[in-house]
Order: sequence, then C-alpha cells, then structure tokens
Amino acid sequence: MVGITSYGAYVPLFRLSREAIAKGAKGEKAICNFDEDSITMAAAAAIDCLNGIDRNTVDGLYFASTTHPYKEKLGASTIAMAVDLKTDILTADFSHSLRAGTSAFNSALDAVKAGSAKKAMVTAADCRLAFPRSAFEPNFGDGAGALLIGDTDVVVSVEASYSVYNEIMDVWRHETDSFVRTWEDRFTLAHGYLQGVKEAISGLMKKFGYSPADFSKVVLYSPDGRRHVELAKSLGFDDKTQVQDPLFAVMGNTGAAFPLMLLVAALEEAKAGDRILLASYGDGSDAFVFQVTEQIEKIRNRRGMKGHLASKKVVTDYKDYLAWRGILPAEPRKETVVFLSAPAVWRERDANLRLRGVKCKACGTVQFPPQRVCTHCHAKDQFEPYRLSDKKAKVFTFAMDRITSPVLELPIVTTTIDFDGGGRMQCFMTDRDPEQVVCGLPVEMTFRKLQLKDGIQNYFWKSMPIRT
Repeated sequence: MVGITSYGAYVPLFRLSREAIAKGAKGEKAICNFDEDSITMAAAAAIDCLNGIDRNTVDGLYFASTTHPYKEKLGASTIAMAVDLKTDILTADFSHSLRAGTSAFNSALDAVKAGSAKKAMVTAADCRLAFPRSAFEPNFGDGAGALLIGDTDVVVSVEASYSVYNEIMDVWRHETDSFVRTWEDRFTLAHGYLQGVKEAISGLMKKFGYSPADFSKVVLYSPDGRRHVELAKSLGFDDKTQVQDPLFAVMGNTGAAFPLMLLVAALEEAKAGDRILLASYGDGSDAFVFQVTEQIEKIRNRRGMKGHLASKKVVTDYKDYLAWRGILPAEPRKETVVFLSAPAVWRERDANLRLRGVKCKACGTVQFPPQRVCTHCHAKDQFEPYRLSDKKAKVFTFAMDRITSPVLELPIVTTTIDFDGGGRMQCFMTDRDPEQVVCGLPVEMTFRKLQLKDGIQNYFWKSMPIRT
C-alpha cells in the first residue's frame, strides 16, 4: 500500500490586514517576511513534516512552486540541503502551474510504486504577487505544505486518482511579468476553474463508482470563497458539513501549495476510516481519493496548519508589505562587503545550509562553525557532524544595530545563542519584537534569505522566538 506517511505545513508569522488593502475588507492574509521566499517556506514545511523521522530514510525531494527564486537553478537541491537529507536522492522541481503541487505528488507516488524511492518528500510553496489594489491582491496568501510518501506505516492511503487538462488562458505570468495576469472573470471561472475541476471530480467518481455521500471531507482548490461554495454545491457536496474550510479569511490562496495545505488542515481533524477527496486546479485538474488509517494518531505532533495559524503578528501598514515585496523602493542596507563568492558558498554549504556543526568524539563538546581542534580537550580532527537546525536554544547575549540596518528591519538584532545539548553561534534574529528580546529568551532556528548579490541568493539560518 502506497500513500502519505507524514505531513507538515508552514504559514508565515505575519498577516496583512485586508483593511490595509481596501477599506471595509474583512479578514487577513498570510505574508512572507522580507527574508522569506518559496524555498525558505518549503524548507520549513519539510522540517515540520519530518518531525521524529529519520532523514536518512528519505530517497527523494520534489519541490513545487510558481515563484521559484531562480529561473535556472534547482530549488529542490537547496531545500534538501537545508533539511539535511542525504545527497544520493532524487531531486526535482515542478513549476509553471498552480497544479505543480499535485503534479509533484503524482510523481512521488509513481516513484514509490515503481521502487525508485522508498520514501519521497513533496513540498510546495508560493508567494505570488498581484497588481497592487487589484481584485487578486486581498486573496493571495503565502505558505507551504509538505507530504511524505511511502509504502510502510501509511497514514493515508491513495485509493484512486484522475486527471484532466484544459488549454485556456485564464491566469498566467509571462517570463518578464512580476504580477499575475488574468482574463475576464466570467470566462475564466466558467470555462477554466469550474469546468476543469468538475470534469476531474465527475470523471473520478464515475470511473471508480463513488458518490458524494462516500466522502467525509472534500478538499477543493478555489480562487475565492464564492466559487468554492458554488463548485461544492454543483457537485452534490454539503458545503457546511463535508467541505474543508478554504481558510480565505485567515490565510488566503497560497497558489501551488494551496491544495496540499488544505489537505494537511483536513488531516489534522481526520480520524481512521475517513475518506477524503482532493482536487487541485491549473489548466485542468488532478483529483485524488484518500483513505485515512489508524496510523494517523502517531503523527499528531506537528505544528502543521493549526499551530502556524494560531501564531501570528498582524501588519496594518500596507506600505510595509509593499516594501517587503520590493514593490515600494526601500533604502538599501549600508554594507561594506559587496562581493559574494560562489566557491565560498559551495565550500561552506554544510555549515551554512545544513547548519551542521561538529561534536568532539573525545569529550562530546559541540562547536559551530566546524573546527579541526576541540576548544575544550584540544583533540585534533576527532569530530563527527552534528545538526543544529532542529535544536532549540536560548539567547546568551544580543546587540541591536540602528545605523547599518535596512529600512525593512529596524533595528538589526544580532544574537549569540547557546543550543540545548551544547554549541554556541552568532546569527541574526528575525520575526522578532525588539522590545521583547532579552537574554535567556528561548529561540528556534529558521532558514532565511540574507542578501542577493551578483545574481546569487545567499541563504543562512537565523534565530527566532519560539512560535507558540
């Protein structure tokens, strides 16, 4: 039996009040901090998914997004290294479609069924841009979802799947576009979304003999709340008792990650025996039928959708959001170093991307960055790799910089932190309130962007107050 063996999600800490976009608008949407993108969010969701799982058992990682930071570079490899997976695994990117998440999921299923992988990770993330003050902007949210696929300890088995494609210009971005474009609503929704998803779900139920009453939960991609209800009712589903809440009021539409994130939200409430229908959309639709097993109770210890949605900070200044997205120009950081070396980034990738320190085999002392000589017992070259990215820590001391800080983040908070179990490092702190930073503050690590130099996006780990 092949299916989902674990799940995870990531919703950014910050939410933009829709009132800040349009007067009288209700609710909020999830937005990335200025140092986040689809790669950092996908890594966070993957780490949540791998809680308690041996990372050496993962044989593949598939990354889906319509907002890759690079047009020519494998994002899956960066995520795999940040998550600290072994190097001899399958890695692939899926892009250019809102269906990229479920396309990656289909490929992972096929890889496990064929024996190419015992376990394969699918992670999807998006942070799409809409034209400022457009109808799309209040609905677009940022986030990521992750699913682990395997053939043992299956939490959710895959009973059936069905796909259709539909060539239509409804929602798109050209290579040179920053903002999502669309045709007129009556055309795009009637002949694109509604027709495509209906065809996939109806085809699946007809082929495999299902009826609407067979499903405990129905998870539907949708561009907005109105069409979500319209589609559900037209297919014979009860929108109040059967259909998963699309979370528009608290998160927004997260693009290619949306179906996976809503599935995770449904699984957090699911019980053994539940049958779940999932349908995505993007120039057609992928539809799946899942059956929840008793193994579901073994993976409840995820932050998932519930935990991330409950932990938030609301942004009320629309200009802050525009600056974080680079739409509104901001004063650049006053930096003295303007050169970034690709060989140096490659040489230090285990420390910088995996956040690996070393542990002395002679005395057990943990050090970061990796060294050849132990600072405690002075043993030389007697170390083993030691992952720090999943360790909690406390602030030993900190400093605040209001002189060289970019306008996007005043002030820069630099922390020296002590990890639980040993090890000390210096790093920036993000997603923080400067007034609440104190010595002894519990923190966790988060994979973030530093700066873009010479076309190279520099990633590293930052500390952040533990999300509760």
